[in-house]
Amino acid sequence: MANVKFMNPFVEAAAEVLEKEVNAKVERGTLSLQKSAMTSDEITVLLSLVGQVQGVVLYGLSVETALHLVSKMMGQEFTEFDNLAQSGIAELGNVITGCATVKLSKEGFAAEISPPTLVQGQGIQISTLDFPRVVVQLKTEMGDITVHLALRESPPGSESGKNYVPISIQMQ
Repeated sequence: MANVKFMNPFVEAAAEVLEKEVNAKVERGTLSLQKSAMTSDEITVLLSLVGQVQGVVLYGLSVETALHLVSKMMGQEFTEFDNLAQSGIAELGNVITGCATVKLSKEGFAAEISPPTLVQGQGIQISTLDFPRVVVQLKTEMGDITVHLALRESPPGSESGKNYVPISIQMQ
């Protein structure tokens, strides 16, 4: 079962990172638990966690939101979602997740993260199979970011990195 206690470190990390990087205030929007495959936003950044907390974190946003964020981060106007913009958004997901894992570690849950994967294209089905996701909407003046957390505590006695939440990606 998805563990809601892992949500707050990610919401707090997103608020801190977005405040620091783009001077954006974050307001938490709707919260839900989803078990079905998610349909990707225009841009989805995916990171895996292994360790005492294992699973997948997905950040979904529109191209418009991504361009606003990366323009502010890089200090120059981006009008297309080119390689540099893609790299900036993937790194934003990486920094938020890294910050969240530091917070999890302070609560006694060590985890390591994978490099980010960026999926571009709306309507792509991303499934965590039968593993439920806590989904929280983060609202900023630059646009919304949807965070999907398919995370769980590793079973006692399991070897770090041996357990994970599998994903399946299907293009329509």
